[in-house]
Amino acid sequence: MSHPGLDTVIGGTSTVANDPQGAASHFAKGLERERAGDRLNAIVAYREACRRDRKPDHLFRLAYMLDLMGEEDEAVHLYAQVCAMPTPPVNALLNLAVLHEDRGEIHQAERCLRKILDAHPNHERARLFMKDVVASKNAVYDEDDSRNEAKRNAELDTPVTDFELSVRSRNCLKKMNIRTLRDLLMITKAELLSYKNFGETSLTEIEQMLAQRGLRLGQGLDQGYVARANKEYIDSLRDRYPAEILNKPVSSLDLTVRARKALQLLNVASIGELAARTEAELMGVKNFGQNSLDEIKRKLADFGLGLREIE
Repeated sequence: MSHPGLDTVIGGTSTVANDPQGAASHFAKGLERERAGDRLNAIVAYREACRRDRKPDHLFRLAYMLDLMGEEDEAVHLYAQVCAMPTPPVNALLNLAVLHEDRGEIHQAERCLRKILDAHPNHERARLFMKDVVASKNAVYDEDDSRNEAKRNAELDTPVTDFELSVRSRNCLKKMNIRTLRDLLMITKAELLSYKNFGETSLTEIEQMLAQRGLRLGQGLDQGYVARANKEYIDSLRDRYPAEILNKPVSSLDLTVRARKALQLLNVASIGELAARTEAELMGVKNFGQNSLDEIKRKLADFGLGLREIE
């Protein structure tokens, strides 16, 4: 912020030979002008006091007046000098913390307040302000987490057709109902190789594509994407389907041996858990084919349900 006439008084402060008496005189003059409401000339006097003797109270008062005039950068610089002294004044630490928070410098604000609370654990203003600072820090973390999560989700929902893969690899992934990068991370190397016509060349091609993005096959299983997606989907079903259907064991579906084994490998115990699975997850299980998939779809349709679709 710029104020008429202020530019003439906020320049750099060069020191002179230590002159405590002259500094005290200029400091007293600054206090007098400050009480009279003459902030510009108060700054002139305080700056001269600092030039002659850089005592903490001289620096603090100059920083305070500059802060009031909107000259935050120099105020922060001066407050920081005061706070770097062996026993910094509490008010300097508080004011510096306020400026840091206003500038979005949450960690610096927290450090100032911790200095106060380390020496004065029951300081009321510092404790109250610390609550605000911690809340602001958590809000920043929450916002960053949400932004990062949205970015990750956008990347994981990228269709595999967007990647440079051979026709054979594309066709195999299509037949396995692997449509997105997220689907691909749910599949292991062994599961891909167990699929008909899927060979080492296609596997190498896909692994290289994933490695370029810092990813690997089966990573989604390790990081809990399946469990999180399944839980969210089951929760959404509870608004439309009674618990006695969703909690009904899959053993009651009278499935064929191959289909039952596939669900056991996926640790699917209830109809709700089965409905939360995708075609890609089921087709990724060794020896699980289209007939078993159709069988499960028919069984779910009897309850008005279907497998989870990738949006």
